[in-house]
Amino acid sequence: MSRTTVCAGATLLALVAVLVRMSLGHPGLLGWYAAGWALFAAALWLTRGLPRRELAVLVVAGGLAVTATGLVAPPATSTDSYRYAWDGRVQAAGVSPYDHPPADPALAPLRDGWLFPEECAAPFLSRLPDGGCTRINRPAVHTIYPPLAEGYFLLVHGLSPAEARHKPLQVGGALLSVAVLLCLYRWAGGRAAAAWAWCPAVPVEAVNNAHVDVLGVLLVVLACHTVRGRGALFGAAVAVKLLPAVALPGALSGVLSGVLSRAWRGGTRAEGGGGLRDGTRRVLAVMAPATLVVALAYLPYLLASRGSVVGYLFGYVQEEGYEEPAARDRYGLLRLFLPDAWAPYAAILLLGLAVLHVLRRGDPDRPWAGALLVTGSLLLLFTPGYSWYALLVVALAAMDGRWEWLGVAAAGAVAYLSGPAAPPGTATAAYAAAALAVAACWAVRRSARRSPDLTGTAHA
Repeated sequence: MSRTTVCAGATLLALVAVLVRMSLGHPGLLGWYAAGWALFAAALWLTRGLPRRELAVLVVAGGLAVTATGLVAPPATSTDSYRYAWDGRVQAAGVSPYDHPPADPALAPLRDGWLFPEECAAPFLSRLPDGGCTRINRPAVHTIYPPLAEGYFLLVHGLSPAEARHKPLQVGGALLSVAVLLCLYRWAGGRAAAAWAWCPAVPVEAVNNAHVDVLGVLLVVLACHTVRGRGALFGAAVAVKLLPAVALPGALSGVLSGVLSRAWRGGTRAEGGGGLRDGTRRVLAVMAPATLVVALAYLPYLLASRGSVVGYLFGYVQEEGYEEPAARDRYGLLRLFLPDAWAPYAAILLLGLAVLHVLRRGDPDRPWAGALLVTGSLLLLFTPGYSWYALLVVALAAMDGRWEWLGVAAAGAVAYLSGPAAPPGTATAAYAAAALAVAACWAVRRSARRSPDLTGTAHA
């Protein structure tokens, strides 16, 4: 065993120790998270040049150990999984999760001492309008989750033993995380799998906090490496969590290249028509099954629900400050240069340009590259305050080998964990550092492609 392998193994052991302390809710959580990210970066760096067999052992064994740290304690930094458990319980009782908020007295018979404790002195509890408290956040509003997420909650509830509480959802998150690891290892190699398996965001958000986003991530990874069922898998990912919709342009990478190239070169009408037909077929091959899967997923809930299946979505958008940027520090990078009122429109415009770039110049054989550009750009432009949104970026960055994008996940963690007590601009500074890292690596790669080699020709 090489010295580098020993050093990498020791670094992973230190990372596991830090992640265990984080799962236990140790004070100074942001500092421990920073230490975890530093150890992750060091371990990833040490994988360079490792023999394939030693790397495989480190990736799998280290990935399982890192994943397991999320199982040692109840959710430490998010209460979303309590809503998941409640929605599963409600559905098992034959009630649509879109019809009643948790605080509705009509669902009082489903309450228990775990989700609705008698004592309200514990942290992270929400008050009920009619008295008492609950672990479920926003108990007075309807659920926000799409239908396949709700189906997942019901499945976990049905497979869980009585009084299992939070653990089945954490185990589900761990199994899904390991599935992503194995897919990445098979299709992208050991270092790509390590970039996912050892990233602190995975055990914290996918396992300990049990965010359903990891199911959407798995579906996107499968979609990127499948041709025949790509559209259906992307549609399923969108029906789990709406965010994977921004990865769809990756599936259409380069779809406009033939049409626009012929138009700009003054090609014949027949050539242009052929390019248009090919592009239309590609779009339909992805978008038609994706749309159908989303529609079919919603159909049972539409038939079973008396109210809207959109739930609290629009209220959430308003609450999170996407309509009033200054309210929650949204559009942080754009607001450094633009008036607050302009920032939402600038974000939409720039995101549209990123999509157009992928559709025009993206590589059809590397759909994950286009998906990474659009998804990462979305998070940098909108600067959300929730770190689990970036789980998709972690997987896409691992596939593409563009590890600089992992900084977006770290920035999301700073934005979430720093909290209101942090100095003003902390989240914006973290996102700015992530954006600068992405820009710097892009400039270096671009310069390397243009620089002449020893024979005087340009690099490809």
